[in-house]
Amino acid sequence: MVKKTVRDLKVENKTVLVRVDFNVPMDGDKITDDKRIVAALETINYLINHQAKIVLFSHLGKIKSQEDITKADRNLQAVAKRLSELLEKEVVFVEETRGAKLESAVKDLQAGDVLLVQNTRFEDVDGKKESGNDPELGKYWASLGDLFVNDAFGTAHRAHASNVGIAAHLESAVGFLMEKEVKFLGEAVDQPERPFVAILGGAKVSDKIKVIENLLDRADKVIIGGGMAYTFFKAKGFEIGQSICEPDRVELAKEIMDKAGDKLVLPIDNVVAKEFANDADTQVVASDKIPADYMGMDIGPDTVKLFTETLSDAKTVVWNGPMGVFEMENFAKGTIGVCEAIAHLEGATTIVGGGDSAAAVSQLGYEDKFTHISTGGGASLTYLEGAVLPGVDSINDK
Repeated sequence: MVKKTVRDLKVENKTVLVRVDFNVPMDGDKITDDKRIVAALETINYLINHQAKIVLFSHLGKIKSQEDITKADRNLQAVAKRLSELLEKEVVFVEETRGAKLESAVKDLQAGDVLLVQNTRFEDVDGKKESGNDPELGKYWASLGDLFVNDAFGTAHRAHASNVGIAAHLESAVGFLMEKEVKFLGEAVDQPERPFVAILGGAKVSDKIKVIENLLDRADKVIIGGGMAYTFFKAKGFEIGQSICEPDRVELAKEIMDKAGDKLVLPIDNVVAKEFANDADTQVVASDKIPADYMGMDIGPDTVKLFTETLSDAKTVVWNGPMGVFEMENFAKGTIGVCEAIAHLEGATTIVGGGDSAAAVSQLGYEDKFTHISTGGGASLTYLEGAVLPGVDSINDK
């Protein structure tokens, strides 16, 4: 890796500022999934063991108004408590994002101590200081420490004060999680063992145009599922009924298909329903036979077989996005089928991007069957587009 990693820094007795991704799902003040906290432990424990004084920064949810600041599911206090349990040591939590109380708490840290700063996006309530990468804020936070480590891949596609802003003022490196994300995604896209198959799902072509175009240049096959498939069907002249479609992307879909040829693999049958509801009446129909009063909700069983066959000899697989309305049990079979097909591949490097596809892997208990499960949905997509990630680009080169 061309960027410095935390191993390249001399951290003993230094105050090390670390951008982590503790944007965990919350139910009130209760954490419902602590995977992102667990994912940061390797870097935090390394710094503890090497006698650094550790100051952690993270956001939690979006902050649009003063009222949001009072919400329990935007407060990092529960995260500090959970992190303390996982580290088996006290984590100092400071309710502020700047000021004398924070400065004093940082100054009091001893080697091996850990401090968590309150939600960085509390700075967005009076204008987007954090998410707008306010230079004064980045400089202020940088003044609290000696070194900076970015281990938050989930925000690497954004230039914020707590990643790019701090990195502008301190010697910087990536943490172990960020290193792993960039290594796996980078090698998969830039130096894949072939055949390389990419699987893209989700609702909209517009969300993934650049990803599709970039991967068509690099992959041996690109499988399309989910809601975006219906825009491609429309481009083929098929009746798509009430299915989701982006009319302004139909011509683009035609261009993509013309360019891709047989490299692009589309569903051949679909589970369709009369209503967007789990208990709706359903049919399985060919992709060119969707009734006018039905909508596509999932790929069909023949498509699962086709996609499984397409994957059968793959040596590198990147999967991002569900094959249907995965949150409804009756329309999750396509996503489950693809997940199982990937999980049972032997000798392949298999990578899943965040969001619903990662949730499917977790729910099915296949986490140990995948080479890598990305923690950053948006950052993964940006990387798959071939675009620069500001959070990585701002880190010092070796």
